[in-house]
Amino acid sequence: MEDDTYDAILIGTSQGGRLLPAELARSGRRVALVERGPLGGVCVNTGCTPTKTMVASARLAHQARRSAEYGVNTGPVSVDLAAVRDRKRAMVSGARENYASRLAQDGLDLIEGEARFTGPKSVEVALAGGGTRALTAPVIVLDTGTRPRPLAISGAQTVPVLDSTSIMELDELPEHLIVLGGGYIGLEFGQMFRRFGSEVTIVQNGPRLLMIEDEDVSDEVAAILRDDGITVLTSATADRVEDAGGGRVRLAVRTPDGERQIEGSHLLSAIGRVPNTEALAPEAAGIRLRENGFIEVDEYLETTAPGVYAMGDVTGFPAFTHSSFDDYRILHANLLGGTKASTRDRIVPYTVFIDPQLGRVGLSERQAREQNRAVRVAKLPMNAVIRALETGETRGFMKAVIDADTGQILGAAVLGLEGGEVMSIIQVAMLGKLPYTAMANAIFAHPLLAEGLNTLFMSFDA
Repeated sequence: MEDDTYDAILIGTSQGGRLLPAELARSGRRVALVERGPLGGVCVNTGCTPTKTMVASARLAHQARRSAEYGVNTGPVSVDLAAVRDRKRAMVSGARENYASRLAQDGLDLIEGEARFTGPKSVEVALAGGGTRALTAPVIVLDTGTRPRPLAISGAQTVPVLDSTSIMELDELPEHLIVLGGGYIGLEFGQMFRRFGSEVTIVQNGPRLLMIEDEDVSDEVAAILRDDGITVLTSATADRVEDAGGGRVRLAVRTPDGERQIEGSHLLSAIGRVPNTEALAPEAAGIRLRENGFIEVDEYLETTAPGVYAMGDVTGFPAFTHSSFDDYRILHANLLGGTKASTRDRIVPYTVFIDPQLGRVGLSERQAREQNRAVRVAKLPMNAVIRALETGETRGFMKAVIDADTGQILGAAVLGLEGGEVMSIIQVAMLGKLPYTAMANAIFAHPLLAEGLNTLFMSFDA
């Protein structure tokens, strides 16, 4: 067993985990980067890059079918799923190669294998090529991410069950895709495969899709998906699944109206994700986990083991690539910049890449009212936005929550064409602590979607 002492060890390579080790190495520190799988983590390999590449193909198919609405005549539209998959693979491969080439220039040691703690500042790596290697460092950063939660209902071990990774490797279009889960992942894949040409049924255990959102947002999302031809079942609990013969599956679902049988060609489980912590043996380092298995960290991203930090999805904070990147900025400041950066009060926006997009930032109306804030709510349907009318993309609405006492913008949801981009404009206003009147009175170029913000911030409830 080879024994090595480093200044810092980083385990895992997400958006933030690829930058921090490079910065540490360039500062003159001896750095080891341990990775058991493909470089780049979830975002590059099984998350953002591949899924949004496939979403783009699905949107193009949808728009092609609508072409006659715009006076453009095309022939029948069909989707070559193998070609969609190959385009996705090429995007992922390019991102990985870019990642690897940059690592080679950074002067750090890349160690391929799986790490586990043997003490507070020591790890043992089971090397991918065989053997083990013992590493020690005064600073260790964990960036091990998450993986799809396994489906645990009766029969799940006896039938093929897709997850968010394996579904992207299909080369033939499902005849009928059953999606378990009404969160971001389930909705993105459900709409995607509907647009590719599959029949799709979404089964949601809760009373609404996207339970974190306000009820009016959830209801509008469900209406949009149903308008796309997707069957959406809420308050529906999957009890068991079985082989229906001929390569098909049969799902038994408990609903308020009794049991319902759903038969499909493919079953996608999108019921959440679990942290990659068990292989780390965190207890050997004195690292405390929360009840759900995510690593407990303070506002400086330090675990309960001094000198050991965690970043990205494994902390259980909002599981977004941009959150991981912000974690990198915090750790960079604290480990290299001599400052004391914190996660406290940071505003983390997100976008659900259904079409139209749902961009969200800050507090929802429900969250603001739960905090007993005096609020005003502004709401504007997208069919009142000139750009949306001109492009024929009028589904959805904009919604903003304002502090009634200060006029500050507390949060917003933009469900509409390029909703994430429009939401980002509101986020910048929030970061600058501009009152809502600044948005109501700003001059936005005509005819952009942003121009709708003028009307939105003058459209308050009674």
